[in-house]
Amino acid sequence: MNPNQPTPPPASSVGQPGGSEPVTPGAPPSLTPVAGDGQSSSFKDIISIVVVLLSALILAFGLISFVFQSYQVDGPSMQETLHNDDHLIVWKVPRTWARITGHDYVPKRGDIIVFNEPGLGTFGQAQDKQLIKRVIGLPGDHVVVKNGKITVYNTAHPLGFDPDTTLPYHNTVYTAGNVDVKLTDHQLFVCGDNRGDSLDSRVFGPIDTGNVVGKLVIRVLPINNAQWY
Repeated sequence: MNPNQPTPPPASSVGQPGGSEPVTPGAPPSLTPVAGDGQSSSFKDIISIVVVLLSALILAFGLISFVFQSYQVDGPSMQETLHNDDHLIVWKVPRTWARITGHDYVPKRGDIIVFNEPGLGTFGQAQDKQLIKRVIGLPGDHVVVKNGKITVYNTAHPLGFDPDTTLPYHNTVYTAGNVDVKLTDHQLFVCGDNRGDSLDSRVFGPIDTGNVVGKLVIRVLPINNAQWY
């Protein structure tokens, strides 16, 4: 060895703590189980599942309360437009927004709506019930049912018009009854399309705009009769 030649540094070695044993390159480190770790993981999993389920329930409740809801028709009062057992989707967003902004939700004339009607026990029905009918008269209208037809008077139609024959839904059935009512700023006049078999405003009077639940937007079942409204 040349005494003037620098001495090479010693080769590095890697070992376990203390350097007593070499470790094979690439060997995975060993793990020591921590007492109770499995129980903690299971508890966290349970909490996660509960949170997901609660979130799903809250979301579902929010959608049903404020966005849309499914209904099934019970009875013949809306024939031939809707039939018994038809499955419907009712849109609630306009009503929700009206309540948020502190206004009444007033649907359009001719819309089919679901609403809450109290006091039906007098007519042999459940005391409080949700009904589905068509909007005929709007707030401020003067509605007359006479000689088998409906006539609506307002500032736009001082001589009156028949919504059954002038609106797109076009219902020419005979409308029994003898009604003459002036609607307030918070009232609607509603009728079933099957006028001969419908409990509606001709019997229990105008409904309150605050009782409107939502507007029919689609019939989903039966699938061969699915339709947007």
